[in-house]
Amino acid sequence: MTGRHIFAVAMFCALSDALLIAFGVTGISIFLKDFIDSASGWLFTISAIWLAGYGLIRIRSAINGGEHLVASDSSSKSLASTLSILTVLTFANPHVYLDTVILIGSVSQQFPDSEKIAYVLGASLASFVFFFSLAYGAKLLSPIMKLSKSWQILDILIAIVMFILAFKMAQSVNW
Repeated sequence: MTGRHIFAVAMFCALSDALLIAFGVTGISIFLKDFIDSASGWLFTISAIWLAGYGLIRIRSAINGGEHLVASDSSSKSLASTLSILTVLTFANPHVYLDTVILIGSVSQQFPDSEKIAYVLGASLASFVFFFSLAYGAKLLSPIMKLSKSWQILDILIAIVMFILAFKMAQSVNW
């Protein structure tokens, strides 16, 4: 949003996500395959509940409203400083491991080994599209996201996606 280091920030985030996705798929495959095979029903059930819960949180946020974007000019001016902050925000965030390593790694277990490479590439490509769209679209969207109504719409869209994913996961374990 501040217009600094856009490409580097997007590339760092996308590469970090791709690395964690690959680690999740290969790490889970190597170390936890037997556990995943025996507990996949439970893992998908827990994941479905987690995603539905997150969807409910987004609905509550949309109903409560009042959120808006406040862009501040950070004191971080250099690329090295920016990337240092991103490294901490990325790799010290437990949620990133739940999403990429555990959730994506677990979902990958439904595919034969020959299709896991395509799964990693597809998930990684989605990350690249997401982070570059976010990075380059932030400046375009910042005036819109200053409005509370925009956050409510975004929260509703996120909730819908979470509910769809939760439903699909629940359906895959024959709920």
